[in-house]
Amino acid sequence: MEALLETKKAEVIRGRQPWMGWVPLLAFTALAICLRGWLPPWGLMWILSIAIFAGFKWWTWWRAISSGVSGTATRSLIYLSLWPGMDARRFLALSPLSEKPALSSWAWAFAKTTFGAGLVWGVARLAGHGLLAGWIGMVGFIFLLHFGLFAALALFWQRQGIDAPPLMNCPIVAASLSDFWGKRWNSGFRDIVFGLMFIRLAKRFGTTSAAVITFVISGLIHELVITFPAGAGYGLPTLYFTLQGVAMLVERSGVGAQLGPVHGWRGHAFALIIVTLPIFALFPPPFVLRVMVPFLQVIKALP
Repeated sequence: MEALLETKKAEVIRGRQPWMGWVPLLAFTALAICLRGWLPPWGLMWILSIAIFAGFKWWTWWRAISSGVSGTATRSLIYLSLWPGMDARRFLALSPLSEKPALSSWAWAFAKTTFGAGLVWGVARLAGHGLLAGWIGMVGFIFLLHFGLFAALALFWQRQGIDAPPLMNCPIVAASLSDFWGKRWNSGFRDIVFGLMFIRLAKRFGTTSAAVITFVISGLIHELVITFPAGAGYGLPTLYFTLQGVAMLVERSGVGAQLGPVHGWRGHAFALIIVTLPIFALFPPPFVLRVMVPFLQVIKALP
């Protein structure tokens, strides 16, 4: 079976066409958008999220094998279906990891999973069924999935000798805004926007313009899974990410060097303020009330 899969993979690589990397992303997203009138807002959010994720996932895999990255067919199937990260080259590499994860890492992942579940199915219910309850449940899901279950999955694959770093790298200790977005928050999405957008844009427009354009595109992607299902708040997620891009340019500029927002506690405080204060633009109230609260009710987290 493995030999057959390897043969089929080799045939795909030999006959590859660049456009084949884009087809699933465009097709899945278009199909999900067409389902808008058939699904509740929370269902549309999840379908769009899965469609965009699957499309980008295929693109990263196709890009990796097209550039000659080696890897077994089994490893490719695992990457495509059982790993949320987007660094295909790293995951598909056949050189096994020599260091296994420590027991403390497992305990920490379990603790974050439990904390997230407690927020979703415990604390959120105490806040009623309004905006506050929706926010508590939403934060709980981030801890449950990104910080908890996905971290445990990374440890599992590391245990098997696969280079699968966690998606989150303790973003709370980010020393600067650049550190937060570039190294610590959701490496899966970072790998996409950097590999798919920033590098290409930088060659054409320079790094400064490329950085801002990349953040704007990131905002537009988030519009699809946030304001589009909610049917309101259009433009706010894009505004949020545009602000992040402009603030990062200020941080790296001569003015930023003079004011010192990239050093010590100032850098940490600057990142924390810029990321958190405008967060209601990223997740506007219509999204929380029309999408998240009904979803939390469906999964019995809210009455």
